[in-house]
Amino acid sequence: MARKQVTLIFPQHLIKEPVIYMMSKEYDIIPNIRRARVTDSIGEVTLELEGSEDGLKKAVQFLEKKGIKVEPVVGDVVSS
Repeated sequence: MARKQVTLIFPQHLIKEPVIYMMSKEYDIIPNIRRARVTDSIGEVTLELEGSEDGLKKAVQFLEKKGIKVEPVVGDVVSS
């Protein structure tokens, strides 16, 4: 299992969508919310993601295709 920490920045139209849930089910990823800030116009969530290396890569691509900005957390270390 690998781990990755990312910050997701949601555009307004995706704030109420269960995107993290869909990502976790589709790619067998375990999300752990570390921090979240949501307003009427933007959502920002810092997550620790755990899963296979391939699953993590595909999960990030899924989020980006949805229009979510995915930024690595500074000092993030991916481990097996």
